[in-house]
Amino acid sequence: MGSGQVTERLDWNGKKVTVAGLGVSGIPAARVLHGLGARVTVVNDGDDERSRAQAAALEAEGVTVRLGDGATLPSGTELIVTTPGWQPDKPLFAAAAEAGVEVWGDVELAWRLRGPGAAPWLAVTGTNGKTTTVRMLASILEAAGLRTAAVGNIGVSLLDAVLGEEEYDVLAVELSSYQLHWAPSVRAHSAAVLNLAPDHLDWHGSMEAYAADKGRIYEGNRVACVYNVADKATEDLVREADVEEGCRAIGFTLGTPGPSELGVVEGLLVDRAFVENRRENAQELAEVSDVQPPAPHNIANALAAAALARAFGVDAKAVRDGLKAFRPDPHRIELVEEVGGVTYVDDSKATNTHAAEASLAAYDPIVWIAGGLAKGATFDELVQKSAKRLRGAVLIGADRALIREALARHAPEVPVVDLDRTDTGAMSEAVREAARLARPGDTVLLAPACASMDMFTNYNKRGEAFADAVRALAATGDA
Repeated sequence: MGSGQVTERLDWNGKKVTVAGLGVSGIPAARVLHGLGARVTVVNDGDDERSRAQAAALEAEGVTVRLGDGATLPSGTELIVTTPGWQPDKPLFAAAAEAGVEVWGDVELAWRLRGPGAAPWLAVTGTNGKTTTVRMLASILEAAGLRTAAVGNIGVSLLDAVLGEEEYDVLAVELSSYQLHWAPSVRAHSAAVLNLAPDHLDWHGSMEAYAADKGRIYEGNRVACVYNVADKATEDLVREADVEEGCRAIGFTLGTPGPSELGVVEGLLVDRAFVENRRENAQELAEVSDVQPPAPHNIANALAAAALARAFGVDAKAVRDGLKAFRPDPHRIELVEEVGGVTYVDDSKATNTHAAEASLAAYDPIVWIAGGLAKGATFDELVQKSAKRLRGAVLIGADRALIREALARHAPEVPVVDLDRTDTGAMSEAVREAARLARPGDTVLLAPACASMDMFTNYNKRGEAFADAVRALAATGDA
């Protein structure tokens, strides 16, 4: 399997396949399988208007859809293909286990459908930074003249990349812990785990199970298992992985790299892993200033992307050119504007404490706008680590009291504004209050450490509301 060939050629004609869940990955999977000749039944818990419209479209194409009952295993099922969001403790999967029926995710399906000579995968997972790292990696690969795409949770869907007419030399693949759980036979050329912090524990059941699913990304790696020197748990996953003979452990660090590591020396990103005589030599890859924005966690993302690209044989110039060409997605430590000597930064994508910690570490001093849906998170450790950087805090959202209490315990001297409103004007007031607390040279940072759905449709809308409020502030000169 490490050779890049498919694990086996399956005869789908007449095979009874149950697809668990409609939606972003379930509908394409159902259509692909139906097109291959399988007898497809889609089961879905919901039976709302949207689901009925999706079901009608699929049924018109010859796919059977069963709404309102995702628990019962359809008679004769030979394989289940599940969407990532379905938790492993679903009754459908218990019934499948009892019947001896395999369960694949959409990533596993894509892997199994790859043709001979298919493009190898450079794969990335981690609690935070996956999307940015994969897009950085794709930018580097493109700079090297390779035919590539950022796929998985972003960009092109994996099924489209595998089955489409476009040919690729290599794919940059983002994989979530959900997807890895249901992808037992995926074997990447090289892979990285960026970091590990508690997240999605309601889905996985425990931190140990979450980490184990992340660690699946290293199984069968051929060239490099890339890990975070500052996060020992990622290195432990490399040690536990069953890899191909000759596969190397490659670390990335924000400090001076040792042999078989990439790191930072005097404002330069350097490689001591993919060079001759790595005990004595280092290859300059890029300047820290080539990475935008040059926040610490973004430099770490760049080093991980560079490590995977170098594992694939990309030269140093392409690493530099790819990083210089890359720009992050909106709402990821995005500079909005400077008003009255105060910098306003939108990191609405920081929806958990680990992401917020990385964001807070990039600036000093900070007026912090935080809050939303905590998803079971606690904030003591985050506040302890960030307290010395805080000029003030403005709290919004349903679970803001949890952050307020953590600030009272660990940063009692930091002034806190608690906004008890969830209407559309709340963000404007938050920005005005932050501007009142800030001084020239400060950064007002939206890094909520919480999900957005209590007040906004998604983190994008939250970030847009912040940016709009900052621009309105600039327009009035009321800073």
